[in-house]
Parts: sequence; C-alpha cells; structure tokens
Amino acid sequence: MNKVDTNLFNVLKERGLLYQCTDEEALKKTLESGKPIALYEGTDPTVDSLHIGHCVPYCILRRFQQAGHKVVLLMGGATASIGDPTGKSEMRKVLDKDTINSNIEKIKNSLKVFLEFDGDNPAIIVNNKDWFTGYDYVDFMRDIGRHFNVNKMLANEIYANRIKEGGLTLFELGYMPMQAYDFIHLNKEYNCTLEWGGADQWGNIVAGVELARKLNYENGTNIELIGATNPLLLTPEGKKMGKTEKGAIWIDKDKISAYDFYQGIYQTPDACVEMMFALFTDLPMEEIKGLIKEDIVKAKKRLCYEMTKFIRGEEDAIEAQKMSENLFAEGGNDAPVVEIARGDFPMNICDLLFRTNLAPSKSEARRLIQGGAITFKGEKVTDFSMQVSASEIEGGALLKKGKKNFIKVELN
Repeated sequence: MNKVDTNLFNVLKERGLLYQCTDEEALKKTLESGKPIALYEGTDPTVDSLHIGHCVPYCILRRFQQAGHKVVLLMGGATASIGDPTGKSEMRKVLDKDTINSNIEKIKNSLKVFLEFDGDNPAIIVNNKDWFTGYDYVDFMRDIGRHFNVNKMLANEIYANRIKEGGLTLFELGYMPMQAYDFIHLNKEYNCTLEWGGADQWGNIVAGVELARKLNYENGTNIELIGATNPLLLTPEGKKMGKTEKGAIWIDKDKISAYDFYQGIYQTPDACVEMMFALFTDLPMEEIKGLIKEDIVKAKKRLCYEMTKFIRGEEDAIEAQKMSENLFAEGGNDAPVVEIARGDFPMNICDLLFRTNLAPSKSEARRLIQGGAITFKGEKVTDFSMQVSASEIEGGALLKKGKKNFIKVELN
C-alpha cells in the first residue's frame, strides 16, 4: 500500500483548487482516511500538444500522485471522434483516427512534466477506444443509453451554445453517455472512485456519478463514485487562459522558445496570478499572497521564473529571465523603436536587419548572422532564410547586434 498524505484535502481547499464536488464530505473523509484511491481525468486528444490552460487538472493530479494515490489518465481516442460540445457554437471538426493516435503519442511527452510514469506509484495512460471498439451500438444503447433522459440532457449547460445556434446533432448528444460510461468502466477495471476535471466538465462528470447510482439500483450494487472539478483559469473577460495575443503558451519546447514561454506567463492578468502560483508552484499560500500584496510586478516575475523552471527546467528559466531583464535593463527599454507595417510581414530576417539599420546591406546582415552576432527576442539567429511573422512582433520584439546595439521593432 502506498503511504498516503492525509492532508491533501486541506491543501486543495487552501489553494483554491477544489471548485465543485458531488459529495465534498465523502471526498474529505476518503482523502483523510490514509488509504490510497484511484482517480482519473479524461482528455480528448484533439491537438498534438498541450498549452498552459490544458494543464490545470494535471497540476492537481500531480498532488494526488505525490500524496500516494493512483492516477489514471484517460485519452479519449473514441470520444475525440465525436467531440465535446461543451461551450461550442459549432460542431467540432471530426478528426481521423490516425491524427487522434498521433496526437496521443505526442501529448504523452508533455504529461511527463507533471506526473511520474515510473517508480513505485506510476501514473498510467488508457484509451477509451480500447473499450468502445467492438461495443455494439444497440448493446450500448440498451445497457447505457436508456438511463439518459433527453430532456434532462438538453437542460444541461454543456449543450446550451449548440442548442442556441440550432445545430445540436445526435452525434454530439452521444458524447455525455460515452464519457459517463468511461467512469463505470474505469471503476470496474482500475477501481477508480474519483473523476477530476475542469469546471466546464461538471455536467459530464455528474452524468457518470448518476449513471453509477442508476446501475446500483438496477443491479443491487453499492458502488460510490465521486466527481470533482477545479476552477478554470479565466481572464477578467471570461476567456480561458492558455493563450495570449501572441499565441498559445505551449508546454512542448519545440513549439515555443523559453523567452516566449516566460513572456507569455508575464502577460497573465493580475487577477489570475494567485491561482497560477497555487497551481504551478509549491510556494505556501501565505507567501504567495504576501508577494502579490507587496508588488504585483515582482510577483509576476517570480511566477514567470517558477513556472518556466517547473515546465522547462532551471536552465531555461535562468536564460529566459536574463533575456527578459536585458529587454529592460541592458538597453532594451531605451532602445530606438522602429515601426514597421503589419502588412510587410512575414519578412526575411536579413531584410529586417536592413530595415532597422542594424545592417547597412543584406549581404552584411548575412555576415553578421554567420558570425553569431544577431539575436532576435533573446535567441541567436543562425538561419539566413528565417522568416519573421507579424505575431512575433506583437507587443514589441528586441533585435540585437552584438552586446550593445538594440532595436525594438513594433507594428504600426
């Protein structure tokens, strides 16, 4: 038996990570019992990488694993073929099976940032395609579908936008019964008694708990399942965090530089800083609140460093921190500003050096690049054919020649 930290429930409450629960008292009792449980979280692999917004539940599952509980990660190879209608104004694009399988393999690498897949208590990954493949449609509807009242389903907010747009399909309506059945299957196969997810998944999570109660009544069993959610990372405008004006804050290193990751975190709205600290760091809440109260700018810089260190490693965190400090302290803040029309992008890096007068000619620009003298947004430029997009200039981008020559490029 895994050694269990019985203080986990208090930690989740103190850090504001438990938002909704089908039976909070039962969850508290379970987590304080000293006995390990198995829990799961489901993800539909509709993209080949994860951004910060996707990773909120994984930060919490990490705490469960560290506390001694068994973590099961469900990849929705079957449900991704339908697409979760929650909050959508139109039907999600139907993905082919090869794309779904490829996405799953790539996402697995990102998950290693949050969870241990080796050792005495490894997290495991399962795919609901494995139990839905071969499950006869008529059998599924007889076994599971008959327990779902359509009127009650349509009253659930997960379908609200699709109904409002007049486009809800039978295809999408099948998503909730499938996700609910996942809970039943994972309880049977892995003894999962808790499903965790984002607050937007509340309706689907509750459906699984209620399905278990109906099957208990029908079969004379007494399986007690609990569903819980974490609050979503939302901007003051109510939009999900994870993307900035410059794009998504990706977890994979090959999708975003250390500097852009760091700067993406820095753009976090002030109202989200405390929750970001609570999720992605282990700093005590008292210390976090003190940092924010004292100086929100310093707090955000600390958050940038801690999150970059956690996600990408200490080396990247130090590098990104130095690059960001250079932008303001080493001359970047006082650097001459060159404005270039958005429509002129994408632009070759040699053309950009010439336009900003850092190079008197394109041939000289090539020589400077060859000599390792040019950096763009903190990263050394090595490719003469590099294209700079307008999105990379959003908010200002520092172009540097040698150690002392800075130009800040902005869009006009």
